[in-house]
Amino acid sequence: MSHADHTRDPCPWVILSDFGGAFSMGAVGGGIWYGIKGSRNSPRGERFVGAISSMKARAPVIGGNFGEDAWNAIISGFMTGGCLAARSGPRSMLSSAIACGVLLGVFEGVGVLISRVFSEGTRPQMPQIPTAAPAGSA
Repeated sequence: MSHADHTRDPCPWVILSDFGGAFSMGAVGGGIWYGIKGSRNSPRGERFVGAISSMKARAPVIGGNFGEDAWNAIISGFMTGGCLAARSGPRSMLSSAIACGVLLGVFEGVGVLISRVFSEGTRPQMPQIPTAAPAGSA
């Protein structure tokens, strides 16, 4: 008989926490990367200013990409499935990992599909070309 662990946060808060952690890792890593890159690409007297401006421009974008990356969820599902079946042996562990990874891949794919379907209305539309009246009808 197992006892429930009531000290853990509920599921939505864990998801937000994971997203925040991934965003933070991406923002810190992107800040270091673009700080060095901005410093190297700036003239001699402006290296610090170039590093800061490059970090301000690109680090949040990299952080957002880390937080929204679908591969994070798929790999996490794969690893979780494998870890949960570790006591059953390597064959069961691999099959469980693959099943969980595929399941999370389907979830992420459906999420991408739904976001594309609902974003169709925000795409710019080409204006309709007026049809010319047939010759001799004027």
